[in-house]
Amino acid sequence: MKKLTLTLALILSLCILVLPAFAEPVRPIIGIVQIVNHNALDAAREGFLRALAEEGYVDGQNMTVDYRNAQGNQDTLSSIADYFVGQNVDLILAIATPSALAVAGKTETIPILGTAVTDYVEAKLVQSNDVPGYNVSGTTDMNPVEAQIAMIQRLVPDVKTIGIIYTASEVNSQMQVRLAKAEIERLGLSWKETTVNNSNDVQQAMSSIVAQCDALYIPTDNTLASAMPIVYEVALGAKVPVVAGDGNMVLQGGNFTLGIDYEKLGYQTGKMAVAVLRDGADVSQMPIQRQSEYNYYINKTANDAMGIEIPEDLLPYATEMETPANP
Repeated sequence: MKKLTLTLALILSLCILVLPAFAEPVRPIIGIVQIVNHNALDAAREGFLRALAEEGYVDGQNMTVDYRNAQGNQDTLSSIADYFVGQNVDLILAIATPSALAVAGKTETIPILGTAVTDYVEAKLVQSNDVPGYNVSGTTDMNPVEAQIAMIQRLVPDVKTIGIIYTASEVNSQMQVRLAKAEIERLGLSWKETTVNNSNDVQQAMSSIVAQCDALYIPTDNTLASAMPIVYEVALGAKVPVVAGDGNMVLQGGNFTLGIDYEKLGYQTGKMAVAVLRDGADVSQMPIQRQSEYNYYINKTANDAMGIEIPEDLLPYATEMETPANP
């Protein structure tokens, strides 16, 4: 009986040692939080997942992706952040500045990568772009604002006053607007501005600002990006051309811009995620990355409707509007 007991104990011990070797490996969980639906942010998310897939990380196979969208609601955004922290996910992708601020305010330990965030330092998400210092890094969607303003002068040579519309609470928009105002003044032009708090304000704010300007500048603003059909309707009625912060905004109702490719931006962020998940990279030591090349985006539908002639060298970039509005 004693020998049997010892034998059983030995078998049990061996099982305890051997079974873990055959157990299914733990899948990393990536939480993705997005402030709102619009093409640029969607493209960044798709680029992120494409980069992971290329490195062998596939949702449902060897990792789990938990994607949640706040639909522009700050309370929902906070709840999503609480949920991810409660689930102790392995990494969080925060798409757009409000998303990054929400999750960074909830955890100091879970690695956070941002994308479509304009200025990490300005938003107090990092100590510096070279050495973030906190549990946050990622990619910036800072655009060549000065070049975008220059496009207005080129395509609308008689412009004297440039209108600016943006969301008052978006840090990314505030910073771009400061740069735009400085460049407008440097060119000897004047500016007028109006702000919105949410998408319900866009119609009235647009109607007000187009009456005061010859052209309109909109930064990479999440609220305005989700309301581009309204922007197009009002701008077309007043024949006021719009230079928007990113190409997706242009193709949904702006006129032209020089901007980044958000799918490529998300892809860059995905490569950073692989370094964290596979190589154990320390997010606090990963420099903020940005794009070095920009693309022209020209909305042929909108420019034709407003009688704006597209310069010959920009014609190869001219594209029909994706979803024309019906004013």
